[in-house]
Amino acid sequence: MSITINIAVIILEIIGLWISISDRKWAIFAYYTQISNIITLVSSIVFVMAGSSGISVILRYLSSCMLTMTFLITLFVLVPMGAGFKRMMLSGNGLYHHTLCPILSVTSYILLEGHSHLWMLPTILTFIYGITMLAMNAKGRFDGPYPFFRVHEQSKAATVIWMAVLTGVIAMISIGISKIV
Repeated sequence: MSITINIAVIILEIIGLWISISDRKWAIFAYYTQISNIITLVSSIVFVMAGSSGISVILRYLSSCMLTMTFLITLFVLVPMGAGFKRMMLSGNGLYHHTLCPILSVTSYILLEGHSHLWMLPTILTFIYGITMLAMNAKGRFDGPYPFFRVHEQSKAATVIWMAVLTGVIAMISIGISKIV
């Protein structure tokens, strides 16, 4: 069953990635959503080829934590900030990358696959991503892509609070998923 779900995830990830690349080209790599979904695509391919062992388990855990972060931040932060539920969750690449792939992939990982407990890995990678995007925004090399990275449009205190909260959220997700399984 987990192989079938991961094959479906691979197909859905490719569709979503195609839409994203068509819209944003190489700028997709500035989006945590895209990074988490590319890691999911790779992890599902490795899982289908190698099963639940070694690097496959670590990649599936990493992608599950990052996809959960993507899903929750989209639903509970970006949508309420005005991004729109239909736009973010039910259309374009959002249907695939914010809704279908996170639900299918994380459910498969939690219920059907081998597990990892390296809770610091998703936390560290997410923190590095956040610091990188903050620096790019501060230097004017990128705008966003999320409102909480726009350092010139918010106070330093707001930036620090956002980063602390987001780092705390990914740590809780990572610990939570490692404890569930």
